[in-house]
Amino acid sequence: MLFNSYTFVLLYLPATLLGCFALSRWAGRKQVVAFLVAASLVFYGWWNPGHVALLGASLVANYALGRTIARSAPAARRAWLTAGVVANLALIAYYKYAGFFAEISNALAGTSWEFGAIALPLGISFFTFQQVAYLVDSYRGEIHDEQHGFLEYCLFVTFFPQFIAGPIVHHADVLGQFRDKRVFAPRADDLSVGASYFFIGLFKKVALADNVAVFARPTFTYALNGGQPTFAEAWIAALSYSLQLYLDFSGYSDMAIGAARMFGVKLPMNFDSPYKALDIADFWRRWHMTLSRFLRDYVYIPLGGNRRGEGRRLVNLMATMAIGGLWHGAGWTFVAWGCLHGAYLVLHQLWGRACEALPLPRAPRWLANALSWSVTMLAVVIAWVFFRAESFDAAWRMLAAMFGATGISLESSVGRTIPALWILGLGVLCVAFPNTAEFFVRENPIVDSERLSKRRPLLRALVWRPNVAWAVALAALATFSVLSLHQASEFLYFRF
Repeated sequence: MLFNSYTFVLLYLPATLLGCFALSRWAGRKQVVAFLVAASLVFYGWWNPGHVALLGASLVANYALGRTIARSAPAARRAWLTAGVVANLALIAYYKYAGFFAEISNALAGTSWEFGAIALPLGISFFTFQQVAYLVDSYRGEIHDEQHGFLEYCLFVTFFPQFIAGPIVHHADVLGQFRDKRVFAPRADDLSVGASYFFIGLFKKVALADNVAVFARPTFTYALNGGQPTFAEAWIAALSYSLQLYLDFSGYSDMAIGAARMFGVKLPMNFDSPYKALDIADFWRRWHMTLSRFLRDYVYIPLGGNRRGEGRRLVNLMATMAIGGLWHGAGWTFVAWGCLHGAYLVLHQLWGRACEALPLPRAPRWLANALSWSVTMLAVVIAWVFFRAESFDAAWRMLAAMFGATGISLESSVGRTIPALWILGLGVLCVAFPNTAEFFVRENPIVDSERLSKRRPLLRALVWRPNVAWAVALAALATFSVLSLHQASEFLYFRF
Protein backbone atom coordinates (compact mmCIF):
# COMPACT_ATOMS: atom_id res chain seq x y z
CA MET A 1 0.00 0.00 0.00
CA LEU A 2 1.57 3.25 -1.14
CA PHE A 3 1.13 6.59 0.58
CA ASN A 4 0.41 7.96 -2.89
CA SER A 5 -2.54 5.65 -3.57
CA TYR A 6 -6.31 6.00 -3.33
CA THR A 7 -6.40 3.02 -0.98
CA PHE A 8 -4.17 4.74 1.56
CA VAL A 9 -5.45 8.31 1.26
CA LEU A 10 -9.18 7.60 1.04
CA LEU A 11 -9.54 4.35 3.01
CA TYR A 12 -6.66 3.17 5.19
CA LEU A 13 -5.57 6.47 6.76
CA PRO A 14 -9.10 7.75 7.59
CA ALA A 15 -10.16 4.34 8.95
CA THR A 16 -7.05 4.05 11.11
CA LEU A 17 -7.50 7.57 12.47
CA LEU A 18 -11.16 6.92 13.32
CA GLY A 19 -10.34 3.61 15.00
CA CYS A 20 -7.52 5.16 17.02
CA PHE A 21 -9.62 8.12 18.14
CA ALA A 22 -12.59 5.93 19.05
CA LEU A 23 -10.42 3.69 21.20
CA SER A 24 -8.71 6.67 22.82
CA ARG A 25 -12.16 7.89 23.85
CA TRP A 26 -13.82 4.62 24.89
CA ALA A 27 -10.95 2.27 25.80
CA GLY A 28 -7.49 2.42 27.37
CA ARG A 29 -4.08 3.39 26.01
CA LYS A 30 -3.03 -0.26 25.82
CA GLN A 31 -5.91 -0.97 23.44
CA VAL A 32 -4.99 2.03 21.29
CA VAL A 33 -1.38 0.88 21.00
CA ALA A 34 -2.50 -2.68 20.19
CA PHE A 35 -4.85 -1.35 17.51
CA LEU A 36 -2.09 0.72 15.89
CA VAL A 37 0.31 -2.23 15.93
CA ALA A 38 -2.35 -4.38 14.22
CA ALA A 39 -3.08 -1.60 11.70
CA SER A 40 0.64 -1.24 10.98
CA LEU A 41 0.96 -4.99 10.37
CA VAL A 42 -1.96 -4.79 7.93
CA PHE A 43 -0.19 -1.92 6.18
CA TYR A 44 3.03 -3.96 5.98
CA GLY A 45 1.32 -7.19 4.95
CA TRP A 46 -0.48 -5.46 2.07
CA TRP A 47 2.50 -6.18 -0.19
CA ASN A 48 3.43 -9.67 1.01
CA PRO A 49 1.46 -11.23 3.90
CA GLY A 50 4.12 -13.92 4.26
CA HIS A 51 6.67 -11.38 5.47
CA VAL A 52 4.52 -10.46 8.48
CA ALA A 53 5.59 -13.70 10.18
CA LEU A 54 9.24 -12.82 9.58
CA LEU A 55 8.67 -9.37 11.03
CA GLY A 56 6.83 -10.82 14.04
CA ALA A 57 9.70 -13.19 14.78
CA SER A 58 12.16 -10.30 14.51
CA LEU A 59 10.11 -8.19 16.92
CA VAL A 60 9.82 -10.95 19.54
CA ALA A 61 13.49 -11.90 19.31
CA ASN A 62 14.84 -8.35 19.49
CA TYR A 63 12.57 -7.31 22.34
CA ALA A 64 13.61 -10.39 24.33
CA LEU A 65 17.26 -9.76 23.53
CA GLY A 66 16.99 -6.12 24.58
CA ARG A 67 15.47 -7.12 27.91
CA THR A 68 18.10 -9.82 28.43
CA ILE A 69 20.94 -7.43 27.61
CA ALA A 70 19.61 -4.76 29.98
CA ARG A 71 19.28 -7.24 32.89
CA SER A 72 22.51 -9.23 32.42
CA ALA A 73 25.88 -8.83 34.06
CA PRO A 74 28.43 -6.76 32.08
CA ALA A 75 30.31 -9.76 30.64
CA ALA A 76 27.11 -11.47 29.54
CA ARG A 77 25.70 -8.24 28.09
CA ARG A 78 28.45 -8.04 25.51
CA ALA A 79 27.89 -11.66 24.44
CA TRP A 80 24.13 -11.14 24.10
CA LEU A 81 24.65 -7.90 22.18
CA THR A 82 27.07 -9.59 19.79
CA ALA A 83 24.60 -12.42 19.23
CA GLY A 84 21.76 -9.97 18.59
CA VAL A 85 23.69 -7.79 16.14
CA VAL A 86 25.00 -10.83 14.27
CA ALA A 87 21.49 -12.31 14.03
CA ASN A 88 20.02 -9.06 12.68
CA LEU A 89 22.82 -8.60 10.18
CA ALA A 90 22.53 -12.25 9.11
CA LEU A 91 18.84 -11.71 8.39
CA ILE A 92 19.44 -8.69 6.22
CA ALA A 93 22.48 -10.36 4.63
CA TYR A 94 20.40 -13.30 3.48
CA TYR A 95 17.46 -11.35 2.10
CA LYS A 96 19.34 -8.40 0.67
CA TYR A 97 22.94 -9.44 0.02
CA ALA A 98 23.01 -13.23 -0.48
CA GLY A 99 23.15 -12.97 -4.27
CA PHE A 100 25.73 -10.18 -4.13
CA PHE A 101 28.01 -12.07 -1.75
CA ALA A 102 27.61 -15.25 -3.82
CA GLU A 103 28.65 -13.32 -6.92
CA ILE A 104 31.79 -12.06 -5.14
CA SER A 105 32.64 -15.54 -3.86
CA ASN A 106 32.12 -17.11 -7.26
CA ALA A 107 34.41 -14.52 -8.86
CA LEU A 108 37.18 -14.69 -6.25
CA ALA A 109 37.11 -18.32 -5.10
CA GLY A 110 35.67 -20.09 -8.12
CA THR A 111 32.62 -21.29 -6.19
CA SER A 112 29.27 -21.82 -7.88
CA TRP A 113 26.76 -20.65 -5.29
CA GLU A 114 23.28 -19.81 -6.51
CA PHE A 115 20.51 -18.43 -4.29
CA GLY A 116 17.86 -17.86 -6.92
CA ALA A 117 15.32 -15.08 -6.58
CA ILE A 118 14.82 -13.97 -2.96
CA ALA A 119 11.86 -11.68 -2.28
CA LEU A 120 13.21 -8.69 -0.37
CA PRO A 121 10.96 -7.79 2.60
CA LEU A 122 10.01 -4.14 2.34
CA GLY A 123 11.65 -1.87 4.87
CA ILE A 124 14.10 -4.50 6.09
CA SER A 125 17.02 -2.06 5.94
CA PHE A 126 15.10 0.43 8.08
CA PHE A 127 13.62 -1.85 10.74
CA THR A 128 16.88 -3.80 11.06
CA PHE A 129 18.92 -0.67 11.76
CA GLN A 130 16.26 0.58 14.16
CA GLN A 131 16.34 -2.64 16.16
CA VAL A 132 20.15 -2.86 16.15
CA ALA A 133 20.21 0.64 17.65
CA TYR A 134 17.73 -0.53 20.31
CA LEU A 135 20.01 -3.44 21.27
CA VAL A 136 23.09 -1.22 21.45
CA ASP A 137 21.25 1.31 23.61
CA SER A 138 20.08 -1.51 25.89
CA TYR A 139 23.73 -2.53 26.24
CA ARG A 140 24.68 1.07 27.06
CA GLY A 141 22.07 1.19 29.82
CA GLU A 142 19.97 3.83 28.07
CA ILE A 143 16.76 1.73 28.05
CA HIS A 144 14.92 0.57 31.15
CA ASP A 145 12.05 -1.87 31.70
CA GLU A 146 9.67 0.74 33.08
CA GLN A 147 9.87 2.89 29.93
CA HIS A 148 7.77 0.59 27.73
CA GLY A 149 6.26 -2.85 27.28
CA PHE A 150 6.22 -5.24 24.35
CA LEU A 151 3.30 -3.56 22.56
CA GLU A 152 4.95 -0.15 22.76
CA TYR A 153 8.17 -1.67 21.44
CA CYS A 154 6.26 -3.17 18.52
CA LEU A 155 4.69 0.20 17.75
CA PHE A 156 8.10 1.90 17.97
CA VAL A 157 9.36 -0.42 15.22
CA THR A 158 6.25 -0.85 13.07
CA PHE A 159 4.40 2.50 13.32
CA PHE A 160 3.20 2.64 9.73
CA PRO A 161 4.07 6.27 8.83
CA GLN A 162 7.81 5.64 9.21
CA PHE A 163 7.99 1.86 8.88
CA ILE A 164 8.82 1.25 5.21
CA ALA A 165 11.24 4.05 4.35
CA GLY A 166 11.93 6.01 7.49
CA PRO A 167 12.78 8.31 9.08
CA ILE A 168 14.91 5.85 11.07
CA VAL A 169 13.44 6.47 14.52
CA HIS A 170 15.49 6.30 17.71
CA HIS A 171 13.75 4.92 20.80
CA ALA A 172 14.18 8.26 22.57
CA ASP A 173 12.26 9.98 19.77
CA VAL A 174 8.93 8.24 20.25
CA LEU A 175 8.67 5.81 23.18
CA GLY A 176 8.05 8.64 25.63
CA GLN A 177 5.39 10.09 23.33
CA PHE A 178 3.43 6.83 23.34
CA ARG A 179 2.71 7.39 27.05
CA ASP A 180 1.71 11.03 26.68
CA LYS A 181 -2.01 11.51 27.32
CA ARG A 182 -2.26 14.05 24.49
CA VAL A 183 -1.06 11.52 21.90
CA PHE A 184 -3.56 9.35 19.98
CA ALA A 185 -6.46 11.65 20.89
CA PRO A 186 -8.20 13.85 18.29
CA ARG A 187 -6.75 17.36 18.38
CA ALA A 188 -7.52 20.06 15.83
CA ASP A 189 -3.93 21.37 15.68
CA ASP A 190 -2.47 17.88 15.13
CA LEU A 191 -4.98 17.09 12.38
CA SER A 192 -4.56 20.40 10.57
CA VAL A 193 -0.76 20.49 10.77
CA GLY A 194 -0.47 16.78 9.95
CA ALA A 195 -2.80 16.90 6.96
CA SER A 196 -1.10 20.02 5.59
CA TYR A 197 2.34 18.45 5.99
CA PHE A 198 1.12 15.21 4.38
CA PHE A 199 -0.32 16.87 1.29
CA ILE A 200 2.76 19.02 0.74
CA GLY A 201 4.76 15.78 0.70
CA LEU A 202 2.25 14.13 -1.63
CA PHE A 203 2.50 17.09 -4.01
CA LYS A 204 6.30 16.80 -4.01
CA LYS A 205 6.00 13.17 -5.04
CA VAL A 206 3.22 13.11 -7.64
CA ALA A 207 3.51 16.58 -9.15
CA LEU A 208 7.26 17.21 -8.99
CA ALA A 209 9.36 14.06 -8.52
CA ASP A 210 7.34 11.83 -10.85
CA ASN A 211 7.25 14.47 -13.59
CA VAL A 212 10.95 15.31 -13.58
CA ALA A 213 11.74 11.56 -13.56
CA VAL A 214 10.72 11.29 -17.23
CA PHE A 215 13.85 13.26 -18.21
CA ALA A 216 16.21 10.94 -16.32
CA ARG A 217 14.87 7.46 -16.93
CA PRO A 218 15.33 7.13 -20.75
CA THR A 219 18.96 8.28 -20.74
CA PHE A 220 20.07 6.03 -17.88
CA THR A 221 18.29 3.10 -19.58
CA TYR A 222 19.96 3.96 -22.88
CA ALA A 223 23.40 4.00 -21.21
CA LEU A 224 22.65 0.68 -19.47
CA ASN A 225 21.85 -0.91 -22.84
CA GLY A 226 25.18 0.20 -24.30
CA GLY A 227 24.20 3.54 -25.82
CA GLN A 228 26.33 6.64 -25.53
CA PRO A 229 24.34 9.68 -24.39
CA THR A 230 25.19 13.13 -25.66
CA PHE A 231 26.57 15.88 -23.43
CA ALA A 232 23.13 17.49 -23.11
CA GLU A 233 21.32 14.19 -22.51
CA ALA A 234 23.75 13.15 -19.77
CA TRP A 235 23.51 16.46 -17.88
CA ILE A 236 19.72 16.62 -18.22
CA ALA A 237 19.45 13.06 -16.88
CA ALA A 238 21.92 13.56 -14.02
CA LEU A 239 20.37 16.83 -12.84
CA SER A 240 16.82 15.50 -13.27
CA TYR A 241 17.61 12.42 -11.20
CA SER A 242 19.28 14.53 -8.50
CA LEU A 243 16.07 16.54 -8.17
CA GLN A 244 13.79 13.50 -8.51
CA LEU A 245 15.57 11.60 -5.73
CA TYR A 246 15.47 14.50 -3.29
CA LEU A 247 11.82 15.40 -3.99
CA ASP A 248 10.74 11.75 -3.95
CA PHE A 249 12.39 10.86 -0.65
CA SER A 250 11.80 14.18 1.10
CA GLY A 251 8.18 13.96 -0.10
CA TYR A 252 7.88 10.52 1.52
CA SER A 253 9.44 11.84 4.73
CA ASP A 254 7.02 14.78 4.77
CA MET A 255 4.10 12.38 4.34
CA ALA A 256 5.45 10.20 7.15
CA ILE A 257 5.84 13.20 9.48
CA GLY A 258 2.38 14.48 8.52
CA ALA A 259 0.62 11.13 8.93
CA ALA A 260 2.26 10.58 12.32
CA ARG A 261 1.35 14.09 13.46
CA MET A 262 -2.33 13.40 12.73
CA PHE A 263 -2.08 10.83 15.55
CA GLY A 264 -0.26 13.35 17.74
CA VAL A 265 3.16 11.72 17.26
CA LYS A 266 6.19 13.78 16.22
CA LEU A 267 8.89 12.15 14.10
CA PRO A 268 12.42 13.45 13.55
CA MET A 269 13.33 15.65 10.59
CA ASN A 270 14.97 13.74 7.74
CA PHE A 271 15.86 16.49 5.25
CA ASP A 272 16.97 20.04 5.90
CA SER A 273 17.39 21.57 2.43
CA PRO A 274 20.50 19.50 1.55
CA TYR A 275 20.97 21.22 -1.80
CA LYS A 276 21.67 24.46 0.08
CA ALA A 277 24.80 22.91 1.63
CA LEU A 278 28.06 24.83 1.22
CA ASP A 279 30.31 21.82 1.81
CA ILE A 280 30.01 18.03 1.78
CA ALA A 281 29.97 17.71 5.59
CA ASP A 282 27.06 20.16 5.69
CA PHE A 283 25.34 18.11 2.98
CA TRP A 284 25.44 15.03 5.20
CA ARG A 285 24.10 17.01 8.14
CA ARG A 286 21.10 17.82 5.96
CA TRP A 287 20.57 14.72 3.77
CA HIS A 288 18.79 11.65 5.18
CA MET A 289 19.56 12.97 8.63
CA THR A 290 18.33 9.95 10.59
CA LEU A 291 20.60 7.62 8.58
CA SER A 292 23.50 10.03 9.13
CA ARG A 293 22.77 9.96 12.87
CA PHE A 294 22.69 6.16 12.89
CA LEU A 295 25.96 5.87 10.96
CA ARG A 296 27.62 8.36 13.31
CA ASP A 297 26.37 6.83 16.57
CA TYR A 298 26.46 3.12 15.72
CA VAL A 299 29.23 2.80 13.11
CA TYR A 300 31.64 5.75 13.11
CA ILE A 301 31.93 6.19 16.89
CA PRO A 302 32.24 2.41 17.65
CA LEU A 303 34.98 2.23 15.00
CA GLY A 304 36.88 4.77 17.06
CA GLY A 305 35.52 8.02 15.70
CA ASN A 306 38.09 10.77 16.10
CA ARG A 307 39.61 9.33 19.28
CA ARG A 308 42.55 7.47 17.71
CA GLY A 309 44.37 10.06 15.71
CA GLU A 310 43.85 11.89 12.44
CA GLY A 311 44.78 8.99 10.17
CA ARG A 312 42.43 6.55 11.88
CA ARG A 313 39.64 9.15 11.85
CA LEU A 314 39.86 9.45 8.06
CA VAL A 315 39.84 5.67 7.70
CA ASN A 316 36.77 5.53 9.93
CA LEU A 317 35.06 8.11 7.74
CA MET A 318 35.75 6.05 4.61
CA ALA A 319 34.57 2.82 6.25
CA THR A 320 31.39 4.43 7.57
CA MET A 321 30.42 5.86 4.19
CA ALA A 322 31.21 2.57 2.42
CA ILE A 323 28.85 0.80 4.84
CA GLY A 324 26.28 3.52 4.20
CA GLY A 325 26.57 2.88 0.48
CA LEU A 326 26.19 -0.86 0.90
CA TRP A 327 23.13 -0.29 3.13
CA HIS A 328 21.39 1.28 0.15
CA GLY A 329 21.74 -1.72 -2.11
CA ALA A 330 23.55 -4.94 -2.96
CA GLY A 331 25.71 -3.68 -5.81
CA TRP A 332 29.13 -2.26 -6.51
CA THR A 333 27.69 1.00 -7.78
CA PHE A 334 26.23 1.65 -4.31
CA VAL A 335 29.56 0.83 -2.70
CA ALA A 336 31.25 3.19 -5.17
CA TRP A 337 28.75 5.93 -4.27
CA GLY A 338 29.45 5.46 -0.55
CA CYS A 339 33.23 5.38 -1.07
CA LEU A 340 33.05 8.46 -3.26
CA HIS A 341 31.26 10.36 -0.49
CA GLY A 342 33.82 9.01 1.98
CA ALA A 343 36.58 10.40 -0.23
CA TYR A 344 34.75 13.72 -0.44
CA LEU A 345 34.58 13.92 3.36
CA VAL A 346 38.26 13.03 3.71
CA LEU A 347 39.24 15.70 1.16
CA HIS A 348 37.02 18.20 2.96
CA GLN A 349 38.85 17.47 6.23
CA LEU A 350 42.27 17.75 4.59
CA TRP A 351 41.33 20.98 2.82
CA GLY A 352 40.12 22.44 6.10
CA ARG A 353 43.45 21.59 7.75
CA ALA A 354 45.34 23.14 4.82
CA CYS A 355 43.30 26.34 5.01
CA GLU A 356 44.10 26.62 8.71
CA ALA A 357 47.82 26.03 8.16
CA LEU A 358 48.46 28.14 5.05
CA PRO A 359 48.07 31.92 4.73
CA LEU A 360 45.60 31.69 1.84
CA PRO A 361 43.99 34.92 0.55
CA ARG A 362 40.39 35.42 1.65
CA ALA A 363 37.78 35.81 -1.06
CA PRO A 364 34.64 37.92 -0.54
CA ARG A 365 32.08 35.94 1.41
CA TRP A 366 29.54 35.81 -1.42
CA LEU A 367 32.16 34.52 -3.85
CA ALA A 368 33.49 31.93 -1.39
CA ASN A 369 29.94 30.68 -0.72
CA ALA A 370 29.12 30.51 -4.44
CA LEU A 371 32.28 28.54 -5.19
CA SER A 372 31.78 26.21 -2.22
CA TRP A 373 28.16 25.55 -3.17
CA SER A 374 29.07 24.90 -6.83
CA VAL A 375 31.85 22.45 -5.98
CA THR A 376 29.64 20.66 -3.44
CA MET A 377 26.70 20.27 -5.84
CA LEU A 378 28.98 19.12 -8.67
CA ALA A 379 30.43 16.45 -6.39
CA VAL A 380 26.96 15.35 -5.25
CA VAL A 381 25.60 15.10 -8.81
CA ILE A 382 28.62 13.07 -9.96
CA ALA A 383 28.07 10.65 -7.08
CA TRP A 384 24.33 10.36 -7.90
CA VAL A 385 25.31 8.99 -11.32
CA PHE A 386 26.80 5.91 -9.63
CA PHE A 387 23.82 5.71 -7.28
CA ARG A 388 21.36 5.65 -10.20
CA ALA A 389 23.30 3.69 -12.81
CA GLU A 390 22.69 -0.05 -12.77
CA SER A 391 26.23 -0.90 -13.88
CA PHE A 392 29.67 0.67 -13.91
CA ASP A 393 29.64 0.70 -17.70
CA ALA A 394 26.47 2.78 -17.69
CA ALA A 395 27.94 5.15 -15.09
CA TRP A 396 31.14 5.65 -17.08
CA ARG A 397 29.16 6.35 -20.24
CA MET A 398 27.15 8.97 -18.42
CA LEU A 399 30.21 10.62 -16.85
CA ALA A 400 32.17 10.52 -20.10
CA ALA A 401 29.35 12.41 -21.81
CA MET A 402 28.96 14.88 -18.92
CA PHE A 403 32.63 15.86 -19.07
CA GLY A 404 32.85 16.14 -22.84
CA ALA A 405 34.90 13.01 -23.53
CA THR A 406 32.51 12.13 -26.37
CA GLY A 407 32.09 15.67 -27.66
CA ILE A 408 29.95 18.65 -26.65
CA SER A 409 26.68 17.95 -28.39
CA LEU A 410 23.59 19.87 -27.28
CA GLU A 411 21.23 17.47 -29.04
CA SER A 412 18.87 15.56 -26.77
CA SER A 413 16.21 12.96 -27.47
CA VAL A 414 14.05 14.38 -24.66
CA GLY A 415 14.30 17.94 -25.95
CA ARG A 416 16.12 20.79 -24.25
CA THR A 417 13.76 23.61 -23.40
CA ILE A 418 11.16 21.75 -21.32
CA PRO A 419 13.71 19.71 -19.29
CA ALA A 420 15.76 22.87 -18.72
CA LEU A 421 12.69 24.71 -17.40
CA TRP A 422 11.88 21.82 -15.04
CA ILE A 423 15.47 21.62 -13.79
CA LEU A 424 15.73 25.39 -13.34
CA GLY A 425 12.37 25.68 -11.59
CA LEU A 426 12.90 22.76 -9.23
CA GLY A 427 16.49 23.82 -8.60
CA VAL A 428 15.31 27.25 -7.47
CA LEU A 429 12.63 25.58 -5.32
CA CYS A 430 15.20 23.36 -3.58
CA VAL A 431 17.89 26.00 -3.14
CA ALA A 432 16.06 29.30 -2.58
CA PHE A 433 12.79 28.36 -0.86
CA PRO A 434 12.17 27.28 2.76
CA ASN A 435 11.75 23.57 3.40
CA THR A 436 8.52 22.09 4.75
CA ALA A 437 9.57 22.17 8.40
CA GLU A 438 10.46 25.85 8.12
CA PHE A 439 6.98 26.69 6.82
CA PHE A 440 5.57 25.06 10.00
CA VAL A 441 8.14 26.51 12.40
CA ARG A 442 5.46 27.92 14.75
CA GLU A 443 3.83 24.50 15.15
CA ASN A 444 6.87 22.51 16.41
CA PRO A 445 6.27 19.92 13.69
CA ILE A 446 9.16 17.56 14.43
CA VAL A 447 10.95 15.98 17.38
CA ASP A 448 13.95 18.30 17.13
CA SER A 449 12.07 21.54 16.44
CA GLU A 450 14.68 23.53 18.39
CA ARG A 451 16.96 23.49 15.35
CA LEU A 452 14.35 25.54 13.48
CA SER A 453 14.09 28.24 16.14
CA LYS A 454 17.63 29.40 15.37
CA ARG A 455 16.85 30.17 11.72
CA ARG A 456 16.21 33.61 10.33
CA PRO A 457 12.44 34.18 10.66
CA LEU A 458 10.42 33.68 7.48
CA LEU A 459 8.27 36.39 6.05
CA ARG A 460 5.02 36.41 7.98
CA ALA A 461 3.00 35.44 4.90
CA LEU A 462 5.09 32.28 4.41
CA VAL A 463 4.62 30.85 7.90
CA TRP A 464 1.81 28.27 8.02
CA ARG A 465 -1.27 29.28 9.96
CA PRO A 466 -4.76 27.77 10.16
CA ASN A 467 -6.27 30.58 8.09
CA VAL A 468 -8.30 30.91 4.90
CA ALA A 469 -5.36 31.68 2.60
CA TRP A 470 -3.40 28.59 3.64
CA ALA A 471 -6.56 26.45 3.63
CA VAL A 472 -7.40 27.43 0.05
CA ALA A 473 -3.82 26.94 -1.16
CA LEU A 474 -3.46 23.53 0.46
CA ALA A 475 -6.92 22.42 -0.66
CA ALA A 476 -5.95 23.17 -4.25
CA LEU A 477 -2.62 21.38 -3.82
CA ALA A 478 -4.31 18.36 -2.18
CA THR A 479 -7.01 18.17 -4.87
CA PHE A 480 -4.45 18.22 -7.65
CA SER A 481 -2.34 15.59 -5.89
CA VAL A 482 -5.26 13.23 -5.22
CA LEU A 483 -6.49 13.52 -8.81
CA SER A 484 -3.00 12.52 -9.95
CA LEU A 485 -2.93 9.28 -7.95
CA HIS A 486 -4.18 7.17 -10.86
CA GLN A 487 -0.60 7.17 -12.16
CA ALA A 488 1.12 6.65 -8.80
CA SER A 489 4.61 5.16 -8.77
CA GLU A 490 6.66 3.53 -6.02
CA PHE A 491 8.96 5.64 -3.89
CA LEU A 492 12.61 5.24 -4.84
CA TYR A 493 13.68 4.26 -1.32
CA PHE A 494 11.31 1.29 -1.30
CA ARG A 495 14.08 -0.51 -3.20
CA PHE A 496 16.54 -0.05 -0.35
